[in-house]
Amino acid sequence: MNVEELKTRCRTFPAATETQQGAPSNILVYAVGGKTFAYFKTSEPEKWRFSIKVSPDRFLELTGIPGVKPARYMGRFHWVTIVDVNAFPESYLTELLECSYRKALESLGKAARRAIAESDAGLMYPRSNSSSA
Repeated sequence: MNVEELKTRCRTFPAATETQQGAPSNILVYAVGGKTFAYFKTSEPEKWRFSIKVSPDRFLELTGIPGVKPARYMGRFHWVTIVDVNAFPESYLTELLECSYRKALESLGKAARRAIAESDAGLMYPRSNSSSA
């Protein structure tokens, strides 16, 4: 999976939003209900490094893999950065992304989760089309 495919995948989650944040952060943020579930660094020297939130167990597992490191400033909250998404197995990356999305969705209040579920026919996983919400 390359960067463009991964960005498209992020957009397919129900109620996902994409926001470009300029300097000084220079990140492309994917969120649901205002809760971030993934982001890309958009400036050098770390351009297109991808970060997601994981469970504490997965954090320990992933940070032991070459090319994965604690996310800058967010590592203490169990965010990891994948240096090169092209070198990461697609199925594993997809699983991690879905888990990160679910964590963000579950952190929303009941009413917000219900509204998202109702607006997307109750789907909690990526839609098959690639339109952005």
